[in-house]
Amino acid sequence: MNNTSLLHHFVLSAASRFIRLQLVEYKYEFDLAHHLPWQRDEDFLSLNPAGSVPVFQYNDTIILSGSRAISEWIEESRADARLLSGSVVQRAEIRRLTDWFEDKFYYEVGLPLLHERVIKRFDAGAGASSENIRTALANAHVHLSYLNWLTERYSWLVGAELSLADFCAAAHISVLDYFGDIQWDKYPAAASWYMKLKSRPCFRALLGDQLTGVTPASHYAELDF
Repeated sequence: MNNTSLLHHFVLSAASRFIRLQLVEYKYEFDLAHHLPWQRDEDFLSLNPAGSVPVFQYNDTIILSGSRAISEWIEESRADARLLSGSVVQRAEIRRLTDWFEDKFYYEVGLPLLHERVIKRFDAGAGASSENIRTALANAHVHLSYLNWLTERYSWLVGAELSLADFCAAAHISVLDYFGDIQWDKYPAAASWYMKLKSRPCFRALLGDQLTGVTPASHYAELDF
């Protein structure tokens, strides 16, 4: 794309990472505007009254909020779209798995860990609750076991072709991997699937991400575990 756009994001927002992967995969040119989810920003609220990221400003003419709305707009706007394709049943499965990670995984695993490891510390200077972290990690095991089962069956989450479901799942998994919260030897099929995604050019920027004061796990940027 020739025109530069702006993606409002938070570096450890899985939903933002999902859109970043999709935009880079399609070779969009865009800049990043960083927002802290625990700080009220009146200018940002004028773009998205919900106050959540991601928000995509496309060439100063279109403002889109929410990862699923942005993602499907991208797919519907491109002649070369391929990440939401296949039969009606396959597209429904892509949407189901995207919803799984954006909703169930996020609220049972991603958000509790982000809240305990980052938001409580930076917003209120509070310590993390070990009980809440244990509960989230126990939930993560259930989700990762399901992901491992899915990746044992096919090359990608919905059959033989890469899809939005893969990017969405990988975005959420990447935040846990940043924290070092995944014992990959327990999920070998999921590990192989994730390594394939980490090796794609669109993943490079994510692997270089760092949040000041929160150091990523030592293996985070490695393409091979």
